[in-house]
Amino acid sequence: MNLKAEIRVLGIDDSPLIRDDVLVVGAVFRGGDWLDGVMKTSVKRDGVDATKRLTEMILSSKHLTQFRVMFLDGVTFAGFNVVDIHEIYKQTSVPVVVVTRNMPDMDAIKSALSNLEDGEERFQTMLRAGELFEVDTGGPTPVYIQCAGISSEYAAALTRMTSIHASIPEPLRVAHMIATAMVLGESTGKA
Repeated sequence: MNLKAEIRVLGIDDSPLIRDDVLVVGAVFRGGDWLDGVMKTSVKRDGVDATKRLTEMILSSKHLTQFRVMFLDGVTFAGFNVVDIHEIYKQTSVPVVVVTRNMPDMDAIKSALSNLEDGEERFQTMLRAGELFEVDTGGPTPVYIQCAGISSEYAAALTRMTSIHASIPEPLRVAHMIATAMVLGESTGKA
């Protein structure tokens, strides 16, 4: 598998939930070493607009033609605002890799979603994200990935290659730090 060290990737993460409009930051990287740009949008807390808003942010980026993959921090943003990763891939043609630190407890998630009117629909969108694959990035614990528009093997290789200073890809780590700093005044170091 031939991976270019400076492949253009996008990492997307949301800020802490302190408002109903939750900041979402995209960090544009060359590989895991070089920050090339930052973009932002917002989504509603526990809303249904994450897929649309992320797609709009990506499609409006001047970097769009350079993106080879995007990393998302989980399939939910702003609480339970579920992202349809296959729809984002369909609309943008940019492969999607969801990264999560822990294997999700789907029973607990389904129970929490039952409090929402369309909870079952959101749960089904989460399930459509597909199988979770364990990836050892060299950190203290593995991460788990889901993919749209990209093979799990290639996605795992990209996840490992871009995980420079933590268990997660550098674009996600930086997006998290920027989003946190923008709403709290400084990052917390828990990226």
